[in-house]
Amino acid sequence: MLTPHPRDPARWPRLFTLLLCLALLAPSFSLTQFNPATLANPDSWRTMAGFVAGFFPLSTQGSFLLDVARETITTLASATAGIALAMLLGAPLAFVTTRALDRQALAGEVALAGIELLKSLLRGLMVILRGIPEIVWALLFVRAAGLGSLPAVLAIGLAYGGMLGKVYAEILESQPRELAGALHLQGASRWQCLLYGLWPQALPELVSYSVYRWECAIRASAVMGFVGAGGVGQLLDTSLKMLNGGEVSTLLLVFLLLVSLSEGISLLSRHALERARGGLYLLGSSLLAVAASVLWLLPGWRDSGFDLSAIARFSHDFFPPDGDMLAELAHGTLETLAMSALGTVLAFAVAAVLAMPAAGRFGSLLKLASRLLLNLLRGVPDLLWASIAVLAVGLGPAAGVLALALHTAGVLGRLFAETLENADHTPELALRQAGASRVLAFAYGLLPTVFSQWVAYTLYRWENNIRIATVLGIVGAGGLGQQLYLALSLFQQHRAASLIIAMLLLSWAVEQISRHWRRQMD
Repeated sequence: MLTPHPRDPARWPRLFTLLLCLALLAPSFSLTQFNPATLANPDSWRTMAGFVAGFFPLSTQGSFLLDVARETITTLASATAGIALAMLLGAPLAFVTTRALDRQALAGEVALAGIELLKSLLRGLMVILRGIPEIVWALLFVRAAGLGSLPAVLAIGLAYGGMLGKVYAEILESQPRELAGALHLQGASRWQCLLYGLWPQALPELVSYSVYRWECAIRASAVMGFVGAGGVGQLLDTSLKMLNGGEVSTLLLVFLLLVSLSEGISLLSRHALERARGGLYLLGSSLLAVAASVLWLLPGWRDSGFDLSAIARFSHDFFPPDGDMLAELAHGTLETLAMSALGTVLAFAVAAVLAMPAAGRFGSLLKLASRLLLNLLRGVPDLLWASIAVLAVGLGPAAGVLALALHTAGVLGRLFAETLENADHTPELALRQAGASRVLAFAYGLLPTVFSQWVAYTLYRWENNIRIATVLGIVGAGGLGQQLYLALSLFQQHRAASLIIAMLLLSWAVEQISRHWRRQMD
């Protein structure tokens, strides 16, 4: 029989940990000007309700819907052409830089110093390509050479080319190398070792990751219109600036449908690989989609006046970077980190609450409602949430905190709900049978079994949110992104170069710390 007030032996360590986390988080509130009391203010809720009410009814004018249909196709075409360019860039980089085809890996021979230097330089190039967010690439191309969908395609091609090159190389390195080594000893070239020794076993994973990246490219392409790179995002940016809530809500629905479509096609593509000749059908349909995308985009490219030669002149103006803005860079970096930390913590709290009904703990009706809410939160991209948050709470990092919290809550809520559904419920049931309340049974029987996984998911999302926080300022939500957008708007390329270097260093540092954490957990 349970005592009326059971003593928790771990209560003091837990309380100390909580207080320590809050103390470390405290500076984030002043850095971001985020006031939690605002969320509890009835006047704020009335203002927010009035803001949301302006989104209804949806705009269904014929001319507007035609524009939406055209720009939706442009968004899909830009993502498809961009990921094709990324694969053309990433695959050769992976082939040259992967350690799976090194002389030492294949035959235990010492690698040539010149070859190793070339590989190091190419790996550094991939760090730069993926370290600069795709929307920053798009902003640079728009500022350098003109508006339209071509900057979006080039931005996806470069940023995702660096990602694909790195991941393709790692996938090849994870494969058994015995067959490739045997082929090398028989005189086969590196290309033949790849084609016959590593490619067949690595192909499913390579295709799976490529399809996933195409899915991400659709999300990226959908928001690049905020910097003038065409697609649905450009319509949405115009509607937000005109405060046309009906058009905004229609475009939000299109965003959600695009995300659902990309996830559905991604799932079908993975299933196709499991069937006989499924790979051939997938290859044929992919080539057809790329060709159709280029044909759709080509007339716009011809009419846009995009000047490739202007890119070289524009790039020349970035050097040398401005070395007299270290204080501004430090403040922008701290503000970015504070936005990411505070947004992630708020998302954790919201996700933990929504995960319980989403896992079916309060009936099927609440399960359906909470899952729909989580789908909405994660289906709307971070940058779009930031644009809406700027209208709701004003310019500055507080809008970035709110945007990260909303989107990340959707992501974490889904993951938390799945861990609750998959967890062993035996300890919780045993406590319930012993007379414990539902709250105590959950807190001491089920929560301890899933909490470490929740923390791991949250840390991973924080790593991702640091990268996202660097660009939310493009729509006025503070951090390094806002400083970069202002510098480019004022044609201060030397300052922009320093900000881009700060973004690269932050992205590289996050990647190194994340790799260290994962090794420690393994």
